[in-house]
Amino acid sequence: MKKRMVFLLGICLVAGSLLASAQDFKADDILGVWLTKDKKAKVEIYKEPNNTYSGKIIWLRDPIDTTTGKPKVDKENPEEDLRTRPLMGLVMLHDFVFDTDEWEDGKIYDPNKGSTYSSYMELVNIDSLRLRGYIGFSFIGRTSYWNRVKE
Repeated sequence: MKKRMVFLLGICLVAGSLLASAQDFKADDILGVWLTKDKKAKVEIYKEPNNTYSGKIIWLRDPIDTTTGKPKVDKENPEEDLRTRPLMGLVMLHDFVFDTDEWEDGKIYDPNKGSTYSSYMELVNIDSLRLRGYIGFSFIGRTSYWNRVKE
């Protein structure tokens, strides 16, 4: 009898912790300013008029290119005519659609490589964002975690 009680108590604790960790996020819970994993940029995620979500760079730790003395530009972009656009204000996330528990079908641009990837995002908790960028299949890609900036 004692073993059964301990077993049932264990099941209740596990079930309770699973329920407590399961969070129901709403589409707009992703809105706000996020600090990238490397802490080199802050990205503001905002809602577009068509109900998709985008994100633009609003802060850079090092906004000035030390070789030119001018604001950093998108110098790695494969399109030559875009290599002079400033990184500040650059939209690097776009076309994300909320579906139950994640924001999917979006694109993420990596200005360090000049590459665009398919992407999805999900909140780990209200202050931690998991982003996955990939080519073709989501299991072939890279995951990054961003933290919400509390202002």
